[in-house]
Amino acid sequence: MKIAYDFHIHTAASPCADDYMSPNNIINMAKLNGLQVIAITDHNTCANCEVIMKLGEEHNLLVIPGMEIECMEEFHCIALFPDLTAAKDIEKYIEANMPKMKNRIDIFGHQSIMNENDEVVGEIERLLLTASAIPAADLFKQVKGVGGIIYPAHIDRNSYSILSNLGFIPEELDIHTIEISKSADRTKYQSQYEDYIIVQSSDAHYLQDILETDSFLEIQSFCIVAILEALKSNKH
Repeated sequence: MKIAYDFHIHTAASPCADDYMSPNNIINMAKLNGLQVIAITDHNTCANCEVIMKLGEEHNLLVIPGMEIECMEEFHCIALFPDLTAAKDIEKYIEANMPKMKNRIDIFGHQSIMNENDEVVGEIERLLLTASAIPAADLFKQVKGVGGIIYPAHIDRNSYSILSNLGFIPEELDIHTIEISKSADRTKYQSQYEDYIIVQSSDAHYLQDILETDSFLEIQSFCIVAILEALKSNKH
């Protein structure tokens, strides 16, 4: 079966995201746009994943818990997890390897934890928008160790991408999947990186950025594990 997806969506927990990126707004926009599966990928946290996963169940929208993680080499990676427990395990690992810096709301913006009614119920105090002290090789190993999948984010960009920072994709990272931005030329990257699975997602920080039915994935069954397996083993 073929599903319409967007595997890179931020919530109001990310300081760079709009305050309107609330649980219900994200679910409603994804449904309005015809998506069947989304992933919540805030910077270095999964704080809002649980509530959005629950709302997704109520609205027949599959929500994958995830994170956008910045490794020591200062490029961004998308990590998707089979369940919330695995996501929280990696969140603890990341938190233990982040600089002990408090967020400056006046500079970076709020890092809001929200409930099912879109009410702010907490604020993440540690600064999320920074690199961890985790080398990419260790990060990839840890995420794979909990059954997740991890791949470089928005490789077409001139900042915070594996190509802009390293200039190449290291073989030792054993990468089979890469992400390109919604505005990138998919045909171009498919010809350049024909040995990789290419994911094209929105990196939505605003509701209007969430994908419509633009990206599709062929899966064996409609569940998170099957989606992760498809991203590991097939070309699309």
